[in-house]
Amino acid sequence: MSSAQTELLNPPTDAVSALKYGTSSKLLVASWDKNVYLYDTSTPGGQLLQTFEHRAPVLDVCFGASDDEAFSAGLDWDVKKIDLSTGDQTTLSTHTAGVRSIVYSPQHSLLISASWDSTLHIHHPSQPSHLYSTIRLPSKPFSLSLTATKLVVAMSSRTLHIYDLKSLSILSSQSSQPSPNMLDAEPWQRRESSLKFMTRAVACMPNDAGYASCSIEGRVAVEWFDPSPTSQARKYAFKCHRQTTAPEEGGVDVVYPVNALAFHPVHGTFASGGGDGVVALWDGVAKRRLRQYQKYPASVAALAFSGDGKFLAVGVSPGFEDGTEGEGEGVVKVFIRELGETEAKGKGAK
Repeated sequence: MSSAQTELLNPPTDAVSALKYGTSSKLLVASWDKNVYLYDTSTPGGQLLQTFEHRAPVLDVCFGASDDEAFSAGLDWDVKKIDLSTGDQTTLSTHTAGVRSIVYSPQHSLLISASWDSTLHIHHPSQPSHLYSTIRLPSKPFSLSLTATKLVVAMSSRTLHIYDLKSLSILSSQSSQPSPNMLDAEPWQRRESSLKFMTRAVACMPNDAGYASCSIEGRVAVEWFDPSPTSQARKYAFKCHRQTTAPEEGGVDVVYPVNALAFHPVHGTFASGGGDGVVALWDGVAKRRLRQYQKYPASVAALAFSGDGKFLAVGVSPGFEDGTEGEGEGVVKVFIRELGETEAKGKGAK
């Protein structure tokens, strides 16, 4: 591996489900081993600051209003607030199935969770007495991402809903019915995915212009929010994370799922991670691959850029894409890659 890359010491003991950076060098890692880990990644190998135990595998995690506040969600159905300085955990709401994704909007002080019970819960963490609101979704959500103004919900049935966060904030703050406090919130836009197969992840552009999504069938799509025909004509999808077997093995095109996407907060380029153990950097506007990193020892499960864009965290876990299980210990790892000044910078349009 490159000298610009280090491996975190004391990684999770089971698959990594999510990675999230705060405003500093603090990194949250959610794992199937029923824990949330907090690391300081400012030094090589990092430092494990704290571990927060849960009752079931944790599927997602994010920072809140500060780097001392976090939120988690997973297979215990609970949405939890974690005080990172004291270790105290508070349950904010409970879904009726596993909670797949959770995001926090600092601009609107909103926490949004998406569960396999086909609902969103809208929380106001800064107002503990305020009851969460519930939005019914048409199908099961797989991934959430947000910008300063919009929330994107990627679901099964190749459905996407885009919500206006200001509207959600106003509606939910005015609603005070008894639980589940159903909210009749219409999405700003309803879309069908450009990808023919199941969506794995969605990630919004930092400039609030659009989003990328990825599927189990080795493809990534890039789309823009602007509903005008001119803007919609710009959307496209491309193949990636595929490998061709040797000629003696038939020269078959092996297709891997694209598990993770993350946009660079400064340059607006994005990284993709796949079941082939590869991380690639893309310029979505110029439609170019900038670089592809040396293969990782297992499937790439999660990606996260630091707030200043100087570091890329890569979580790898056994994905069993090759059909073999029992790979042994040591394949669950988190790598921190230090990026050169122009490493993730786009090259401009052709």
